[in-house]
Amino acid sequence: MSNSVISTDAVIIGAGPCGLFAVFELGLLNIKCHVVDILDKPGGQCAELYPEKPIYDIPAFPVVTGQELTDNLMDQIKPFDPQFHHAYMITSLEKIDDETWRLTTDGELVFETKIIVIAAGGGSFQPKKPPIPGIDEYEGTSVFYSIRKMEQFRDKDILVVGGGDSALDWVLNLQPLARSMTLLHRREEFRAAPDSVSRMHKLVDEGKVTFHIGQVTSLEGDGATLSGVNIKTKAGEEITATCNTLLPFFGLTMKLGPIADWGLNLEQNVIPVDTEKFETSIPRIYAIGDIGTYPGKLKLILSGFHEAALMAHHAFHYIYPDERLVFQYTTSSTDLKTKLGVA
Repeated sequence: MSNSVISTDAVIIGAGPCGLFAVFELGLLNIKCHVVDILDKPGGQCAELYPEKPIYDIPAFPVVTGQELTDNLMDQIKPFDPQFHHAYMITSLEKIDDETWRLTTDGELVFETKIIVIAAGGGSFQPKKPPIPGIDEYEGTSVFYSIRKMEQFRDKDILVVGGGDSALDWVLNLQPLARSMTLLHRREEFRAAPDSVSRMHKLVDEGKVTFHIGQVTSLEGDGATLSGVNIKTKAGEEITATCNTLLPFFGLTMKLGPIADWGLNLEQNVIPVDTEKFETSIPRIYAIGDIGTYPGKLKLILSGFHEAALMAHHAFHYIYPDERLVFQYTTSSTDLKTKLGVA
């Protein structure tokens, strides 16, 4: 196999609150985790869809924003040094033997793991593709919906399309690397952070970024590499922006993706689980959070935290089959306090 293989105890699919708390619960039991998420940062829906929206039903927090909750969870799991792999999607699942699964991503990563924890919320966030004729031909060579390695865009003529945080962030981050940078948005107003908008306008004023108001109508190129993008401006003018790289940021949509083909007895795009251990119909594969279902299920973050705890205690027996699990409280266990760095 040409791809490098990462061996680990557990792979958690989804870096939302439930996936992050699963890292904590597994870490208390000496179970090492790698976390894979299609987004470019942790937090799942909390960080991507409502980072500043107040949440009122997290125990002990009268109010907390999605981003604050994410930040607190990231601080809580630091002692366990989980490895994160952002902007990757798991594309295939293969059983190697009775104790090991192989997971392959749409990038260069392959995992061999003893357990899998699906904490993918309502599914994976996938980019909304713009309705541009022939765009599929250029995907992966000239058209990209996410950024994994900034260096691959060095000395490129880049056109970013969109008006949200992702579009503005990448204009600002890639502009120093690019040969040329153009931003296209359908209107003058942006949905991005005001500071990002101000910095972008400053670059436009300095001649380092070109800004157009309008929409893409068609692509120019040889079917593999772009040479330009045709634009209809707000004023009705037809222009062509020279570029060999197109980065459309039109938002995200939720899809279950390849998980739907894993034979997990899906019910309306959610996965039935056993409430004793939150294991799916396939041994060593668990589902927690909104992706899992059972009688009486409540789609609450606090429910997912409870599910993560029970999952971890069952998974221990797969990871350490010859050891006895002794239940301990973090308030009184010296061993647990040592792991957390508070002993």
